[in-house]
Amino acid sequence: MRYVCDTSVIIDGRILELVEKGEVKGEILIHEASIAEMENQSNLKKETGYAGFAVLRKLREMEKERGITVTIKGERPSADDIRGAKRTGQIDFMVRKLAKAEGATLITGDTVQHNAAEAEGIKTIYLHAREVKGRLSFEHYFDAQTMSLHLKEGCRPVLKKGGPAHVEIIEAPEIISEERIRKLGEEIVEATGRNTTYYFEIDRMGASVIQMGEYRIVIAKPPFSDGFEITIVRPIKKNTMADYDISEKLKGRIDQQAEGIIVCGPPGSGKSTFAAALAEYYHSKKYIVKTMESPRDMRVIPEITQYTALEGDFDLTKDILLLVRPDYTFYDEMRKSKDFNIYTDMRLTGIGLVGVVHGRKAIDAIQRFIGKVDLGVIPQVVDTVIMIDGGQVTQVYELSHTVKVPAGMREQDLARPVIEVKDFDSGEPEYEIYKFGEETVVLPLGEAVARGRGRGRDRGRGGDRGGGSFERALSRLMQSEFKVEKVQGGFLVRAKPNDITYLFKQGRKKMKKLENRYGRIEVREL
Repeated sequence: MRYVCDTSVIIDGRILELVEKGEVKGEILIHEASIAEMENQSNLKKETGYAGFAVLRKLREMEKERGITVTIKGERPSADDIRGAKRTGQIDFMVRKLAKAEGATLITGDTVQHNAAEAEGIKTIYLHAREVKGRLSFEHYFDAQTMSLHLKEGCRPVLKKGGPAHVEIIEAPEIISEERIRKLGEEIVEATGRNTTYYFEIDRMGASVIQMGEYRIVIAKPPFSDGFEITIVRPIKKNTMADYDISEKLKGRIDQQAEGIIVCGPPGSGKSTFAAALAEYYHSKKYIVKTMESPRDMRVIPEITQYTALEGDFDLTKDILLLVRPDYTFYDEMRKSKDFNIYTDMRLTGIGLVGVVHGRKAIDAIQRFIGKVDLGVIPQVVDTVIMIDGGQVTQVYELSHTVKVPAGMREQDLARPVIEVKDFDSGEPEYEIYKFGEETVVLPLGEAVARGRGRGRDRGRGGDRGGGSFERALSRLMQSEFKVEKVQGGFLVRAKPNDITYLFKQGRKKMKKLENRYGRIEVREL
């Protein structure tokens, strides 16, 4: 018996299963074009190339044990043939030509290759993609509380356990060798090729992103990274809107008024979990809901279709969605300027949009739009900003557009268009955004800043001896209301829990600078 394997069944490793089961015996022919294609992928630092060569090594080892012969035949394709392999199908044609010339059976997992071979009268074994059963080797690291696994050659595995409100870092005892982490990468790529629900989101030189069920896997290697690294992230909790402490007022806005929503928060805060809960809530209200994600890792019900970047471009996805006409679209992980432009274009067509953005403060999400879209358009495309931290809603802003004299100015002829950013619960304005000459000003109007200015005016008359100056400096680090008391040798600050967490973690260095300048700072809960 003679068989010709195309590149697809080599990379996903299924030819090994056929040999082990005794379903394939005799001579196995590999076209030189398949070798060249995998070599090109390996030179581009793509995991598919490395996985294919690992399978060929195993086939060579099985020659004596299983009574098979592996033969390389055919001519090496041109560089243009290799580069255009997916577009032109030239390498697939060369593989079929070899099978026909040798009177061999073609083994493929590619639907197009199978159909073309049947049309040419070539005997074919077509291996359908299927649901792969059984655990992969990395899964033994994961339990019910494990959020992510971080592996790097020559280092100990690091696991993050817990949830957005409390994360525990655990270091495993063993050191991961380069050989072991490469084998794990090959195993992941093989499983992706075989499974109907696993797919490559990104596959570029030195970096691959794979969505494997609930796992999002990032594989990085030189020259992109300084060593072979695999990061595996998994959401550990699926919420509904009932799990969030949301006021009736906010619920009413979500139900009736909010159509341009931004969900923001720092990494790991639970933004996407909240967005998924909101998507399912809108679906329960009989709205048509779609998502735009890359990678597609929002955990939503099957009725909510998850789209990725069509041909690598969300602008093309937008064109399709405008034809689909959903009531609400969820745009997960907006990062680039183009993402904000696409969000704006879609919102101006009348589609309800929910965007997910990284940001330490709620105002940061609004500032991400500045410079990317016209300032006057922002309130038309974003009407509500929801801040998520520690897995809960901690701040909600609403935006409005008006013409007025900005705060701090007195002359009426300085009136101009101003975006007012108000705290949703209190209705009090917290920021004003406007143009001043060529610059865009984002002016905080919070109580702390106002107190700081008032006290600062009294310093020359024996006021608070630097208290106002300290409050102004501290207000730049605070998101919520806080109070300051002058005490012996320094200040006593009373703040909300989310601000306290920030001050002693991400803001630790800035707090140290304030202590060096103003004296001892004691922080207690407000």
